[in-house]
Amino acid sequence: MTYPLLPTLRPARSGALVLAAAFLSGCSTFGSGGLVDSTAPAELSAPAASAVAGDLVPRLAEQIGQGKVTVLLKSDGSAFGTALETSLRGWGYTVKTDQETKDPKAIQLAYVLASADGQVLARLSTGSIEIGRIYSATATGAQPASPVSVMKRG
Repeated sequence: MTYPLLPTLRPARSGALVLAAAFLSGCSTFGSGGLVDSTAPAELSAPAASAVAGDLVPRLAEQIGQGKVTVLLKSDGSAFGTALETSLRGWGYTVKTDQETKDPKAIQLAYVLASADGQVLARLSTGSIEIGRIYSATATGAQPASPVSVMKRG
């Protein structure tokens, strides 16, 4: 039986879409202890990590205001963590990685990147916002492969 009105998905894209839907659902992102630990795949090249961070940080700035707050970055020491910290500083944010600050307005930020079918799903999470996007990554960079997803919490 065929359904002519339903779009046909290529197998590689459908796997990435299923992963994206599960990944961006975010139900398990927050526990009683706050944000999850940041993770990024080790095989993500520095140029690709820089491209992804350079694309996501302006989207984050649209939501929290450019350079107006201190960001507490939960980093895993990956190429993406380094690129994200550099990009945040470039946008004027004060970045603390030791998770200690006296600033009550500081925003905790974590990231999760996952690879599937030659694509990378990237998500930035704060206590009130999640921003995600799928990228086609190569050794020399990364290009957006989906629209930006923004989820705000009450």
